[in-house]
Amino acid sequence: MKIFRGLRHPGIAPGCALTIGNFDGVHRGHQAMLALLRSEAAHRGVPSCVMTFEPHPRDHFAAALGKPDLAPARIATFRDKLAELARCGVQQTIVLPFNARLASQPAEAFIEETLVRGLGVRYVLVGDDFRFGARRAGDYAMLDAAGQRLGFDVARMQAYEVHGLRVSSSAVREALAAGRMDEAAALLGRPYAISGHVVHGRKLGRALAETAPGAADGFRTLNLRFSRRAHAWKPAASGIFVVQVHGLAPEPLPGVANLGVRPSLDPHDVNGGRVLLETHVLNWPAHLGAEGAYGKIVRVDLLHKLHDELRYHSLAALTEGIARDCADARAWLAARPGRI
Repeated sequence: MKIFRGLRHPGIAPGCALTIGNFDGVHRGHQAMLALLRSEAAHRGVPSCVMTFEPHPRDHFAAALGKPDLAPARIATFRDKLAELARCGVQQTIVLPFNARLASQPAEAFIEETLVRGLGVRYVLVGDDFRFGARRAGDYAMLDAAGQRLGFDVARMQAYEVHGLRVSSSAVREALAAGRMDEAAALLGRPYAISGHVVHGRKLGRALAETAPGAADGFRTLNLRFSRRAHAWKPAASGIFVVQVHGLAPEPLPGVANLGVRPSLDPHDVNGGRVLLETHVLNWPAHLGAEGAYGKIVRVDLLHKLHDELRYHSLAALTEGIARDCADARAWLAARPGRI
């Protein structure tokens, strides 16, 4: 998949079949839309194209109003969203910066300047609740009328349902916030996952539980830290999870992970108070040695939530808490042979 930031790139195809949206999570509704888009693109002999935005439009308006709490929790990192779009067979993704200029662009100008002159659209597919342009004045009827006038086809896809439940990013966020990981997986069509490069942390895990049974080398963790630009990134899920890790061995590795800001530790540590995903692999592969995971890209599937983040008031209490989490994770996995 080719990725372009903005419209001024010579590699952008001169025509395309396009869909537009935030695509947070690339859930089953998105997947159905992308499958239809690929079919329509092939029929017309043009590449399939997604237009998405970074930051999320609601992030922009929350910052403009000085009300960060209005920004939505994110299902996926930007990296993971692009990876899922590629997995769905999208050939070209246009990432537009959502800023004051784009927010104030009239709907008619967006159609003529961005869609027609910028991308040469031949076909545009949108969701049933699609709105665009300044003050969200543009809708499907406006887009369809413009298509008839300017020479491109427009189609609208109705809501996608699973067992009577409308699939949406909001529904996925609600499931993740409540820790209903099976429900989130049903909506996504896959386990909820986060990927990234393994980075160095404080090495505190190695010092913990040195005398605990079965943990003579402590609780070493794989640390996935998000970019400094994502300081305010709010994941839709948080807490302690049973997980499986891909990318370190031929088979996925079972583990337990903390997704959050580590309330038991100094907020001024190397993590700087940012969201971190720390994963302890229950059975560390001997071939990796102590340092073998650093720099590798791993994917962590969050299978089951054990509990919310807890504040421990001493390293001894933290050690005991982690040991309990590991035992609970092993018990959950043992009750589901073949899950991993």
